[in-house]
Amino acid sequence: MLDPKPGGGLGGSGGGSGARDISTLNSLIETTIDSIDGYRRSAQEATNSRFSAEFLERANEREQVVSKLRDRVRQLGGNPEDDGSILAAAHRAFLTLRDKVTGSDDDAVIAEVDHGESYLDSKWEAALREDDLSSETRSLVQQCYDSVRDGYERWRRLHEDTSGTSGGSTSGSGY
Repeated sequence: MLDPKPGGGLGGSGGGSGARDISTLNSLIETTIDSIDGYRRSAQEATNSRFSAEFLERANEREQVVSKLRDRVRQLGGNPEDDGSILAAAHRAFLTLRDKVTGSDDDAVIAEVDHGESYLDSKWEAALREDDLSSETRSLVQQCYDSVRDGYERWRRLHEDTSGTSGGSTSGSGY
């Protein structure tokens, strides 16, 4: 089944780096699912069809990332996350309530996307700074992070082209 060789992700001492890899990957899965949910919600709320299409494309790309991360967790003998975080679900519920009261426009949707992307970016960067990940997991995390960043940069360019702004993003609790 799984070979606990050095560098194989399971380590020789009670699953050390394998358990750490699984924990890190599951955290990234959870946060990336939040991103998928956020992009799907944003696609529904955006009035600009270019934004809606871009949000759906980002959600689809993130689903591929989650699939790769889940495959690695299974390879390591773990059970992959299948849900986003409770905090993100609560945040989305608050946004839905706020939108019912105040309305929603593309600027508000874009602000939420930027907010969520900043949070997601910090989670992926923190995972890459972890010293005790196996080389295989670190390589996968880097590859997936490159995909996440590339998609976000394409989104930012579209937003800037459409709005003529170069706005920044703020950190926070994600979608």
